[in-house]
Amino acid sequence: MSAFWSMPVIDGPLPWIVFAVALGVLVCLLWRRWTARTALVAAVAAAAGALVALAVYFVSNATGAFGDPLPQEVLWWAMGAFAAIGLAIASLWGSATWRRIVAAFGVVVFAIAGVLGVNAYYGLNPTLGSIFGIVVENPIDMPTPDPDQTTDAGPLYQSWKPPADMPSKGQRGTQVIPATVSRFDARPAGIYLPPAALGEDAPVLPVVILMMGFPGNPDVSYAADILDDYAARHDGLAPIVVVPDQIGPSGSDPACADSKAVGNAMTYITEDVVTWIKGNLRVSADPKEWVIAGYSNGGGCAFKYMASDPDLWQNLLDVSGEEFPGSEDIPAVTASIFGGDAAAFEASKPESIMATKPGQYEGVTAVFTIGAVDPWFVPASQAASAAAKAAGMSVTYIEIPGADHGVSALTGGLQQGLKLFYPVLGLSAP
Repeated sequence: MSAFWSMPVIDGPLPWIVFAVALGVLVCLLWRRWTARTALVAAVAAAAGALVALAVYFVSNATGAFGDPLPQEVLWWAMGAFAAIGLAIASLWGSATWRRIVAAFGVVVFAIAGVLGVNAYYGLNPTLGSIFGIVVENPIDMPTPDPDQTTDAGPLYQSWKPPADMPSKGQRGTQVIPATVSRFDARPAGIYLPPAALGEDAPVLPVVILMMGFPGNPDVSYAADILDDYAARHDGLAPIVVVPDQIGPSGSDPACADSKAVGNAMTYITEDVVTWIKGNLRVSADPKEWVIAGYSNGGGCAFKYMASDPDLWQNLLDVSGEEFPGSEDIPAVTASIFGGDAAAFEASKPESIMATKPGQYEGVTAVFTIGAVDPWFVPASQAASAAAKAAGMSVTYIEIPGADHGVSALTGGLQQGLKLFYPVLGLSAP
């Protein structure tokens, strides 16, 4: 089953095969002898399908049913797919048997084509399993941490000498991180070990904890691809990356909080994951070499967790993040996660948390990135970065040219943000 769920659905041939079949079915349904009545029925059915898609689009954006607001590109794909489905349904009556069979098949094919089209637009679910939130386990070979590990004085890049047998690329895989304290139902985390981490005399490295969006998966590949490139230019040096699951398999947004409704997501990240990293990876104990990072929903979580414990998190990378967790549907999140307690929801916002810790953020480095053409999140990122700066952090705000809220924002934000953190983490010269 691993091969099945690992099937590529963006770069591979599957989408093009589905689109070609869908086009062929559509041609078959349209290739007929039309009468005024059949043409009217087909037109009404297709229009009805498009209107259903339009209604779903506006309702979902009003209620936050899909987490973040849906962009117009999703609407066009949905309207096209639903219009074709409407035509197929209309063809189930008053048609020859073969046409009814083709129409029934078309309902399925058009739906799949629509899903693949929307998925390709976002570019965030590269495999069949990731569309369904299924993590294909690929257990990584974990290096044994040295209990007596020490860190050389000064930045690592000055003292590091790569061994001759160091691999050219890092290793990536998955690892189950036990929810010992939180009991949170988390999927396996993604792990990236850079080339420098793979030798017998591996150095103590900085670490990045990266959380992805909602809906989404703990996929380390985006950061790993970027850091393999950076490591090649820095003698194999890069931070170790852990991508834990702050969402879980329930399909509900935990809003970066502990709750009876969805589970203790915050405790899982801030206690279970942190404890596991310290006990299982050769990473620095210095908070100045730890980065809490996140994309979209994960960016809001990263901002909140850093605000809650600036002594643990001295670095923040917020990629196209929410201004605060639960911002996509405040009434629903207040009701489901906070039991209807509006004051508790307000107190959970990063800005509210920072207000209770004046003067504690002076040593924190924060980088906020956002797609320049993101239709929804630019004001949120600007507000979050302004709040961080007002709290005393050293803040860098970056707009990624041409990027929206999909994969262009994710990869662009990680590229720019991780590049800025290289000298901060001692991996390159300032």
